Amino acid sequence: MDVREDCMNKKIAIITGASSGMGREFVRQLNVCLKTIDEIWVIARREERLLELKKSITNIEVKVLSLDICESSDLERLLSLLKSETPEVWLLVNAAGVGRAGRFDEITTNEAVNMVDVNNKALVAVTHMVVPYMVKKSHIIQVASASAFMPQKEFAIYAASKSFVLSFSRALRAELKEKGILVTIVCPGPVDTEFLEISNAGKEQKAMKKLVTAKVEPVVAKALRDAKFGKELSIYGLPMKVVYIASKILPHGLFLK
Repeated sequence: MDVREDCMNKKIAIITGASSGMGREFVRQLNVCLKTIDEIWVIARREERLLELKKSITNIEVKVLSLDICESSDLERLLSLLKSETPEVWLLVNAAGVGRAGRFDEITTNEAVNMVDVNNKALVAVTHMVVPYMVKKSHIIQVASASAFMPQKEFAIYAASKSFVLSFSRALRAELKEKGILVTIVCPGPVDTEFLEISNAGKEQKAMKKLVTAKVEPVVAKALRDAKFGKELSIYGLPMKVVYIASKILPHGLFLK
């Protein structure tokens, strides 16, 4: 039986990583531009941040879900909620992510594994749980990174984890096409959020990255616009578009130098 049979017909959006950065900005912009959604489920670990966000959202109902999507028990809570409410999911934004700059042999094992757990394992789990509740003409937005385009020194695990997101999401897009579910992969360069502070662990941002760092508002606005028009990739700014093209025609070893 299709899980949407006997559905309550509540139309929802689900946003992971909603307590900060791009996830939070997606919620803020959806509050203004999305008129067909009854409720947004905001997911993150920091409940106090989510409650603050909820207060600022005036046009759409917000359900706060304080969950650690790396924990199997919290994923079960999300799955149980989906089963009990059987909503129509019109938009899923996987914006939860973590990064840690530094040489592989200098970061901790926990930091290295955590990047894979959050950026890959949790993203796959949430996507797999939510897809059965998605309807025709619904959208999935996967937040990857321009780091996905090639290997990156001193960001090796993060870049590799985002390459996984890019490859997985492209294949997912092809698989879900017959169901009318669209997938857009967002691949920004550095974005001016607290993610940069955390990933750099207090170190100074490299000069080249400072030059191409973008504000979060236009990055998210473009992502929503590109998703609306069914685009596969959303790449903000000319510098990152050049990087994408260069990654296709130049040896990756050149960039590693």
